[in-house]
Amino acid sequence: MKVMILAAGLGKRLRPLTLHRPKPLVEVDGKPLIVHHLERLSQAGFRDIVINHSWLGEQIVQRLGNGSEWGVDIAYSHEPEPLETAGGIIQALPLLGDHRDDPFLIVNGDIFTDYPFERVPERLVGLAHLIMVDNPGFKETGDFALRQGKVQEQGDTLLTYSGMSVLTAELFSDCPAGVQALAPLLTQAMVRGAVTGEHYQGFWTDVGTVERLNELEQYLGGCRS
Repeated sequence: MKVMILAAGLGKRLRPLTLHRPKPLVEVDGKPLIVHHLERLSQAGFRDIVINHSWLGEQIVQRLGNGSEWGVDIAYSHEPEPLETAGGIIQALPLLGDHRDDPFLIVNGDIFTDYPFERVPERLVGLAHLIMVDNPGFKETGDFALRQGKVQEQGDTLLTYSGMSVLTAELFSDCPAGVQALAPLLTQAMVRGAVTGEHYQGFWTDVGTVERLNELEQYLGGCRS
């Protein structure tokens, strides 16, 4: 299974740290966020990685190269302007596989988690599989409900989409190229009962602000002490 790490965001909420470097290269626990992903993906047996990039993206290419340092093979998808999640995936589809039903793993570049990547499903019953987490303190409400293994737009308890999912190219069938969000496509698929999911209760955080970055540093420092 191929993996796409989403790394094309502008990182505005992490300024001033992202004024002169892209968000995935912001360091936590002594190494860039994206390197933590590469290490754990490699340990889980993934070898083919696609990374999209935009703002200061040449720094990502220069730092990571072909991925041999981590035992992976990296291909890059450059976006002159950020295309949002679905738009970036659509542009990168030729790098992710030729078959519409071959699943690929998506990982947001600005999260930090101990999720065991080796357990993601290799085949899907539907178009998408979302990894959901408990709603963090910085988020008032969740995104979707999870009931009997199916993800739904509405429900008694809403969980937060973690930024990790297994998708198929068929989810993007007939979608034009260009700027496009992922959520509307997922919602359409949910109506058809074509989105499965799981509730992960291990460690996860969105490293979207300087405050959350500092909190993560403190957490990881406490784990070592």
